[in-house]
Amino acid sequence: MPWQEASIMEQRFEFVTLASRPDANVAALCRGFGISRETGHKWIRRFKAGGKGALADHPRRPHASPERTGDILEAFVLALRDQHPAWGARKLRTRLATLGQTQVPAASTITEILRRHGRISGAASAAHKPVQRFEREHPNELWQMDFKGYVPMHVGGRCHPLTVLDDHSRFVVGLWACVDEQSVTVHDRLEAIFRRYGLPQRILTDNGPPWGVGSAPARYTRLTVWLLRLGVGVSHGRPRHPQTQGKDERFHRTLKAELLSRQNLASITHAQRLFDAWRDVYNLERPSEAIGMLVPAARYRPSERAYPEKLPEVVHSPGDTVRRVRHDGSLNYRGSVWYVGQAFKREHLGLRTLDDGTVEARYGPYVVARFPPSDTPINASRLAPVLRSGSLRSPPLRPWARRSKCQ
Repeated sequence: MPWQEASIMEQRFEFVTLASRPDANVAALCRGFGISRETGHKWIRRFKAGGKGALADHPRRPHASPERTGDILEAFVLALRDQHPAWGARKLRTRLATLGQTQVPAASTITEILRRHGRISGAASAAHKPVQRFEREHPNELWQMDFKGYVPMHVGGRCHPLTVLDDHSRFVVGLWACVDEQSVTVHDRLEAIFRRYGLPQRILTDNGPPWGVGSAPARYTRLTVWLLRLGVGVSHGRPRHPQTQGKDERFHRTLKAELLSRQNLASITHAQRLFDAWRDVYNLERPSEAIGMLVPAARYRPSERAYPEKLPEVVHSPGDTVRRVRHDGSLNYRGSVWYVGQAFKREHLGLRTLDDGTVEARYGPYVVARFPPSDTPINASRLAPVLRSGSLRSPPLRPWARRSKCQ
């Protein structure tokens, strides 16, 4: 489902940027963006002939000339910095070159220009230190997903930004303004992302709702079971260690510095409009030091794993014993009752006993619970009152008739 608030111009630019990669699947991109192949190839031809400006319905005269030098170029540096107040000298220099400036100052010169005109302080420059970075080898191997802390809105209520970031490229596949952090909201937004960009191999989240309940074996929710059914692995960061999702946490700081701290959100609709515009800048224009001053779109390509409109069947290993999970999250295996969580109610799990006596429960290829030999099976007569107390209850995925509360 397209981002309704995004401008036609920016959608075209994102499309041709992704389609310009040597390994791009243009037909799949056309399907993801909801356009015909003829229209897609038309955008590509216009972009190759005239750059981004050729994608507009009414091309506009460029705001700056690449021949400007001296004081005029310095003024252009300051104007670009004012447009992006959180960008440093290296980002500004890269962006100037991308915009066609033929005489681009060195990064150190740009830093001096900014300092001389009061845009940065010496202390701020000294505080910037390079960090060691780790990343997945290919796009869509891992996405990081989280809600940023809520932001108050002028009309009342709160905006909860939902962010989904590709680990390899830093490409933001999803940035949504939501009024809650419920499973139904995340489910609907992920469906839209999957239809446009395909399925990742794995998604990394924290341990809180709606994607976790904090403890094994009942840490899964209906939302994460749905992801496993789609063939998307789910990983949870270490409790109280947000650095596990370091790239998404860093992205949240950038989102706050470049947008949230500079804009007042009037409503959810207004917030989504701002998010769409800034997401385009982040993906298509903003150079990232973490990836060699490239823009994220230069390293990203959509997944070849298309989103299936019908959930695939769960395939169990031939040697496993298949058992159906009761509504209370328990199942029988070898004369004992084991609790695997209500998220799996009415699902079928494959069980096996390992050589050391450990009981292992699998949902297709995914191990969803392990019970060491020292674990005591649950006494079925004592399970019902525990569940009624809510201490083992796992939140449901969604009431299917509810509508999403996310723009």
